[in-house]
Amino acid sequence: MKKFLIIVLFFNLSNTHAYSIEPQKFVQSTVNKASQVLSKNISKEEKMNGLKIIAKETVDITGIGFYSLGSARKNLDDTQKRVYFDLFEKYFLKSFSSRLSEYTNPKIEVKGEKVLNRNYTIVNSVLVSTSERPEVKIDWRIYTKNPDNPLIRDLIIEGLSLARTQKEEFASILNSNDSDIKTLFKTLENFAKN
Repeated sequence: MKKFLIIVLFFNLSNTHAYSIEPQKFVQSTVNKASQVLSKNISKEEKMNGLKIIAKETVDITGIGFYSLGSARKNLDDTQKRVYFDLFEKYFLKSFSSRLSEYTNPKIEVKGEKVLNRNYTIVNSVLVSTSERPEVKIDWRIYTKNPDNPLIRDLIIEGLSLARTQKEEFASILNSNDSDIKTLFKTLENFAKN
């Protein structure tokens, strides 16, 4: 299930920037661009690289990184923060692109949106069912503070927040190692290398 969730996370990638766009259209455009990459007859590595480019343009990796670190971020100095965000970006990009690159042309339909406030809109969608999988409800948490550059902050898959799950995993690593941030750094580094 975790592998599937990370795979779906990838579809928050799109090449939309430099102009104002409605969150619903932003998500649909993102999904379409990710599907184009996945449906190409290219190597897995090329697909991964294409997905990483989309993610860098459409996902608030910094915001997700801050959230994932939780209260531990308050104890980091500026140097440790730079190290963390460098490692987190590599970790994040690899974790979804390596799994998503195995999928071919998954179909996600955007159904509607709900404005929570000036900064956030939830976009509702479904991963269309096939003979191999059931329909899956996916809600996208879009950060809209800058209307010219909406960014994906979270995916909620059948009620499960991917950002919250990531935060809990990082907290578990830190709690098991006397809150030693170097242990988390090493975990992220090892994942990115393998």
